[in-house]
Amino acid sequence: MAHKSGVPMVPGNLPVLLPFAPRGPAHDEFFLVRWLGAIPLAWLTAAALLLPAAVMAQSAVVAESPLDKLLRWIPFLFVQGFLFNVLISVCAMAIGTLAGAFAGLGLISRNRLIRTVVQGYVSFFRNIPWLVLLFIVLLAAPFQVTVFGTTIPLPSWIKTVIGLAIPVSANIAEVVRGAVQSVPTAQWEAAESLGFTRRQTIWQIILPQCFKRMLPPWMNWYAILTMSTPLCSLLGVGEIISLTRQAMEAEGNRPELLLPFYGFALVLFLVYCYPIARLTMWLERRFAVKT
Repeated sequence: MAHKSGVPMVPGNLPVLLPFAPRGPAHDEFFLVRWLGAIPLAWLTAAALLLPAAVMAQSAVVAESPLDKLLRWIPFLFVQGFLFNVLISVCAMAIGTLAGAFAGLGLISRNRLIRTVVQGYVSFFRNIPWLVLLFIVLLAAPFQVTVFGTTIPLPSWIKTVIGLAIPVSANIAEVVRGAVQSVPTAQWEAAESLGFTRRQTIWQIILPQCFKRMLPPWMNWYAILTMSTPLCSLLGVGEIISLTRQAMEAEGNRPELLLPFYGFALVLFLVYCYPIARLTMWLERRFAVKT
């Protein structure tokens, strides 16, 4: 019995499959930012307004409502907790960007040994779990170092900054390499014909053009890094998730506190990362290379 389909058949020809056309956002390194930035702002506003209503619905039979308890802890959680997450993300991104820029230049080096070593560094740290790396850095790094007779302590949050900066640097290196190699080869040839050295060509001609191409993926990785900072709570760092858990224990650790306290942390990350995602999408369209 012949199978009937909606595709018109020509007598004498064999049926063939149509080309697969995936729908939805592309699953590349921008997927998380595109997904976050594609959420309509009205939906986020409605969710933010429904959160206090849901909290108040849980507080009908208790003397002090969970919302009152949350309001009492909000200044502490925001200043001592969330801003510390932002500080960790900024420090890790600064170190990762600096190291990643040099690693990216190493990927395009003419020296084969440098290129091989840097390629191994990038490939290794791009493909390991961030949480495992954080545990290794926390347990392997010393608690203090002595430099010229001066003892410098290394608290846990500094180790987490280093642990987060390492995989970020590996990914930023790929961003730098991709941006440099996206510059047309005619500009390399023109600079060489004008007598520029390779170092002058990179620093004076190529890298200034790469800045706007590197900015969207750089912001993408900063958003990913910021949303990964709650991993530090598993290492005992006093960031917002650790302080939220301590605040709930101080208030009796009742089940009705879960939604308001962790919902507040979720709203803070959403409010901070959503503009970054929207700006990243705009910059990606603005600086897209026309083909």
